[in-house]
Amino acid sequence: MGPDDKVVHDAPLPPYRQLAEILRARVQRGDWLPNKPLPSELQLAGTYDVARGTVRRAIGLLIEDGILFTVPHRGTYVSERGHRKEAPTP
Repeated sequence: MGPDDKVVHDAPLPPYRQLAEILRARVQRGDWLPNKPLPSELQLAGTYDVARGTVRRAIGLLIEDGILFTVPHRGTYVSERGHRKEAPTP
């Protein structure tokens, strides 16, 4: 984790959106590999000092974007698509 990997609770951007961007950045820089599980919701909540519901909303956004996927009773995983670094647009 870097110095910018903190959720600022009084920022204009809601905490779940901040967390989604933090998790997206961690996936893109290779902190979590494709088809490998993320830490549990409770672990992420503790790490980022947010509620479990905040973690769920953030993960939900990343699932919608194809970055993550869930396996029932197993956890949340990084998708192949989520791990690829996108080329910058000209």
